[in-house]
Amino acid sequence: MSSRVKLNISDTPLNPANMPQHVAIIMDGNGRWAHARGQRRREGHFQGYLALKDTVYATDDLKIPYLTVYGFSSENWRRPSEEVHGLMDLMATAIHAELDELMENDIRVRVQGRLHEIPEHTRLAFAEAVERTSANARLTFTLAINYGGRAEIVDSVKQLAIQLQSGALTADAVTEELISKNLYWPDHPDPDLLIRTAGEKRLSNFLLWETAYSEIHITPTLWPDFNAQSLIIAISDYQSRVRKFGAVLEA
Repeated sequence: MSSRVKLNISDTPLNPANMPQHVAIIMDGNGRWAHARGQRRREGHFQGYLALKDTVYATDDLKIPYLTVYGFSSENWRRPSEEVHGLMDLMATAIHAELDELMENDIRVRVQGRLHEIPEHTRLAFAEAVERTSANARLTFTLAINYGGRAEIVDSVKQLAIQLQSGALTADAVTEELISKNLYWPDHPDPDLLIRTAGEKRLSNFLLWETAYSEIHITPTLWPDFNAQSLIIAISDYQSRVRKFGAVLEA
């Protein structure tokens, strides 16, 4: 068991009655973090892994039931092959190293994306984590690997097209709810809060369908420097918003 100090919501300025149920994070800035220190990009990715570990357990401590992070986008294959291979090795090594502690903390691991296209050792490492943690019931931690929001929508529509072609479904029966039910993890609630680090102001093809009404928090903090306090600041910002979902609220 880790000796880390647990975060207690009563020691934060957060309102326990207004916590997001699902937080999504675009982790950005590993390369810039390393460059600013004269280090190789792989060191930035390693420090990003440590920041992710802290964030997972901080999210769990705050009793937020769902966390989804952007680990590797479908566009990231354009990076130098050495960096891509290093990332795939790091993800496989990290999930092996963390699996026992994830089990001890009742955290369920899921992955989403076109996993058949990633290296076998990385795919098998996550398959083991998903299987071993499948009955865990506290935090559902989902890592998007070889993921693209448009690809997820395409894959959902393909499933519907198969049903339409077979006659099991009519065109009039296709609704937003039906498309949602054919996404990678339809039992996940849509993210209430989307956090993007490193000051970038774009979605980068992440959870395009699911974030239609997410509150967005952008921080200049580079991902390796993101920590529990950064998460608290983002949630505090979320709690300051009035969520109308297109409606008009009475004064």
